[in-house]
Amino acid sequence: MREALGGKAFVRAEGTGRSVKPGRGWGETRGVDSGGMSITELGRTGGSSVLDGGIEPAVRAQGLVKAFGEHRAVDGIDLEVRPGEIFGVLGPNGAGKTTTLRMLATLLKIDAGRAEIFGVDVAGNPHVIRQLVGVTGQYASVDEHLTARENLWLFSRLQGIAAPRARRIATELLGQFGLEEAADKPIAQFSGGMRRRLDLAASLITRPPLIFLDEPTTGLDPRTRGQMWDTIRGLVADGCTLLLTTQYLDEADQLADRVAVIDHGRKVAEGTPDELKTAVGNSTLQLLLAEPDEVPVAAEVVRRVLGSEPVLSPEQGRLNVPLDQADLAADVLIALRTAGVSISSVSVAKPSLDEVFLALTGHETDASGKDGGNGTEESR
Repeated sequence: MREALGGKAFVRAEGTGRSVKPGRGWGETRGVDSGGMSITELGRTGGSSVLDGGIEPAVRAQGLVKAFGEHRAVDGIDLEVRPGEIFGVLGPNGAGKTTTLRMLATLLKIDAGRAEIFGVDVAGNPHVIRQLVGVTGQYASVDEHLTARENLWLFSRLQGIAAPRARRIATELLGQFGLEEAADKPIAQFSGGMRRRLDLAASLITRPPLIFLDEPTTGLDPRTRGQMWDTIRGLVADGCTLLLTTQYLDEADQLADRVAVIDHGRKVAEGTPDELKTAVGNSTLQLLLAEPDEVPVAAEVVRRVLGSEPVLSPEQGRLNVPLDQADLAADVLIALRTAGVSISSVSVAKPSLDEVFLALTGHETDASGKDGGNGTEESR
């Protein structure tokens, strides 16, 4: 039901008593009526919503829990995503990222805790949530036997859009994502990057105000990853709010306004990338030892000289040493030479999210394979 509020059109989610402000859409009403709850003309809102007269977060989650048997894949996670931002959820394979997203998207039942999307309860109003959220998973959901145009037309029709409008939407999205030349080719002939762009385009058919991106660049080459990053930035500039999960630290650094670091189902830190980097020191001394078995000796030297704990990667013979002042690196190097520790390479730089993650969790992310944790549970 549409209602006037302050001279602007708002859309009421029937049964919730809440109103959501619509933004730019495809120019026509395309409501979905499920279970007596209707939201129409949502479009892109930049994440802004007016609920009960106040500004609500795009996502608010408190104490989320999901268990598979005796294993807690998500163990009491709190999240708050602000309207109009890219919020990154960073963690290794099996950390609980995908499970968290699937609960917020109503694809998995929430075992404990509470979550809201624009003030709408996820567990209580799943039909409304599905109209507010677009989801792009880790793997392309397109049909390889159809062309790109046919896929977008089919997804539009499945969402109740009339055939003529479905054709127009498909054409517009193909142009937006640079897929015009491949529009009538079978998906089987697409590269990995083209599939990911098409999958993302499909999630925008109804122009949802909030988009979940689950590891959107996994398996892509560096050039294609850069193109996807530009596409993601363009979505935010055009008014979307994005919740992004990734295991690539540089991706979170490049894209996210704020980052939550999770490990073994728990949130271990949250802040802007710069805030998280500052927490581990103003500079980082990176050491690669000639003999990996000398790591314990080198670590003891660092503790004695600086009184701080280095971050170790013993199997690689590497140490990352947080420094309050960059010139303290000289003291460490002199002490290591006195102790007879041989160094293959050394550098001093501002800390990266790699150092942040190592400092917070004691291990690196694994972007190449599956973690032994809850990877099975996350794939269900």
